[in-house]
Amino acid sequence: MRGWWREISGLVLSGACEGCGAPRTGLCARCAGALAGPGAGRVRPAPEPAGLPVVHAAVPYEGAVRALLIAHKERGALGLAGVLGGALAGAVEAAAAPVAGPGERPLLLVPVPSSRRSVRARGHDPTRRVALAAAARLRRAGRPARVVPVLRQRRAVADQAGLDARGRRANLAGALEVVRGGGRLLAAGQVVLVDDLMTTGATLAEAARALGVVHPPFIPGPAERAAGDFAQHEFEQRVAAVIASSPASFEINRNSPRTWIVAGGER
Repeated sequence: MRGWWREISGLVLSGACEGCGAPRTGLCARCAGALAGPGAGRVRPAPEPAGLPVVHAAVPYEGAVRALLIAHKERGALGLAGVLGGALAGAVEAAAAPVAGPGERPLLLVPVPSSRRSVRARGHDPTRRVALAAAARLRRAGRPARVVPVLRQRRAVADQAGLDARGRRANLAGALEVVRGGGRLLAAGQVVLVDDLMTTGATLAEAARALGVVHPPFIPGPAERAAGDFAQHEFEQRVAAVIASSPASFEINRNSPRTWIVAGGER
């Protein structure tokens, strides 16, 4: 009931843009445009953690995008889930395209789980909510997609804020697991890990590790790539999609791979 009232009141009573504060609108055209961005692209942090899947992001994490993500996650601006889900859907399509085999396999969006403590404090699970909106957007566009929330935390983790890349990896090592029966669900389509934000990549690397325990990735070799026949294989390369990533991670792909990210603490 708490989440339902927040969503309705956010849509009806919102008096300012959640991105820039412009009056009389929940989301102004300028901030909506910032969230749309130029199109999803490959991103990678530096240093890149071992086991990080191939990650695509819709937009850089800055300005209005940062404000909108924080408003949805921390201030309960649930009316933003639809537009955030649209951005995530674009990143999912970009992530899934390079490894798509013949046929129209459904996309299985696996959200990175929030802790029970965070869900209680916020009154909702922001990543799962946006993942559901993204799956709905993909289905309306004719792409079979559904959310498969098979990951869960198996132990408590410390707050990530203030931790550097090494500290985050240590904090998250072995923290996630797949629920019983999750492996069978994952075999029904093409798996795409989803989250709202990537900073150091530690969370997505740990999520990919947990999935690999029951659903090992398949990376096609030269013969399979030449034949173009991946249908005989049950698994594909692990991929992930996020709404936003550090602006520097976009620059890494356009410029030098030696560029280093100073990761934020807002996971």
